[in-house]
Amino acid sequence: MTAFDKDQVSRFRFVRCDFAADTGVARLVYAFDDGPEMTETVTVPGAPFQLDGERAAAVQRALQLLHLIAGVSYYKAAVPAQVSIDSYAIDAATAVLVETVYFNGLGEFAYRNGLNLRDRFKLPASLPSPASGRGGGGEGASAPELGLAHHALVAIGGGKDSLVSIEALRNAGVAETVTWIGGSQLIRACAERTGLPTLNIGRTLAPELFELNRQGAWNGHIPVTAVNSAIMVLAAVVQGVDQVVFSNERSASYGSQIAGTGEVNHQWSKGWAFEKAFGDYVQQYIAADLNYYSLLRPLSELAVARQFAKTDFYDAHFSSCNRNFHILGERPVNRWCGVCPKCHFVFLALAPFMPKIRLVRIFGRNLLDDMEQAGGYDALLEFQDHKPFECVGEGKESRAAMATLASRPDWKEDVLVKRFASLIQPTLAADELQIEPLLVIDGEHRIPAALWERLRANFAA
Repeated sequence: MTAFDKDQVSRFRFVRCDFAADTGVARLVYAFDDGPEMTETVTVPGAPFQLDGERAAAVQRALQLLHLIAGVSYYKAAVPAQVSIDSYAIDAATAVLVETVYFNGLGEFAYRNGLNLRDRFKLPASLPSPASGRGGGGEGASAPELGLAHHALVAIGGGKDSLVSIEALRNAGVAETVTWIGGSQLIRACAERTGLPTLNIGRTLAPELFELNRQGAWNGHIPVTAVNSAIMVLAAVVQGVDQVVFSNERSASYGSQIAGTGEVNHQWSKGWAFEKAFGDYVQQYIAADLNYYSLLRPLSELAVARQFAKTDFYDAHFSSCNRNFHILGERPVNRWCGVCPKCHFVFLALAPFMPKIRLVRIFGRNLLDDMEQAGGYDALLEFQDHKPFECVGEGKESRAAMATLASRPDWKEDVLVKRFASLIQPTLAADELQIEPLLVIDGEHRIPAALWERLRANFAA
């Protein structure tokens, strides 16, 4: 393979995609210019699948959407100005959705690499948009109803949020399959702990991508939740079920405020703007009776933490520490490294809602009584720093949680809580530090109405 020069690449190609119902394997093929093909595979367990008529056509639409969205991993290696689709045509609505995902989902990548991606990624749209009104799935709907079974594929990431969703659906009597993508043993152990049916979808990135990275390709954060959402929508249509459920809370919609740049949201594809655009598209273009939604959208991170604290069933199994989930690199010896922004935030978010002895047992130590962690907590508090590029709550949530601990005898002597009370709290308005307003359940969401009525009382209790 000749050396890769990202500056010499002029075109990114979506070469082709196919799905084999007899094996459950989807192949997504990409290339730069006339270079070698890069093939990613996604494997849906349970083959062979009987797909015919409307369902087969819906699988094809879901497959093409996945092909376009998953291409972000490869496109970013060179970010060329030209893009082509070799083997199928798309309409303007599809182009707009995917372009939005690339621009916003690569926001942190562009910021860190000093790139301006505005209007750079443009898909060719040649098909007319489907005529509206056929499927009854909302304004402008054209996708048919497929008669999907009432059953939820629930994404699990091994952290507290998905476990709150799984238990809420169980309490509401919704049939569910706990679903994850890739080979994480930690997520598998957490999924098995639920005692529910599980589905482990395989995903293998094209090996050429790692070689390009070694040769100096652009690299950085991609909107992985957008890719996983598209994978799970394909799996839902293939499996014949009517719900794809994620666990992204209200706080995910807010990014880091960067001086001179503006807002950059590390977790844009976990936010409401993505959920609404993607979920509406799925109902209008793939299957009118397929619901894509986040069960926790009306909750803040602190409200989710309060829910999680109600049971200790998963204490020894869950982990939100991102060092467990890097594709490459060492893992922490225990489930929590104790020094990353996720460990810092989850410890702080849970502290107001569970006994101190329980929380310290989960993490193996008290993170708030360690002066070396001060810089990490300052970033969470947005004190002389911006919110980290991680899936953590808003600064106001961290400040309110810390203020709550500063008023409690069992926490207030810990070194970082004490430091907050003397150094940071006096600079803040008292009404900004109330935790109760942040626990209010409200805001836009796509949760089916009948289900939300059953959940709301459970979450508010």
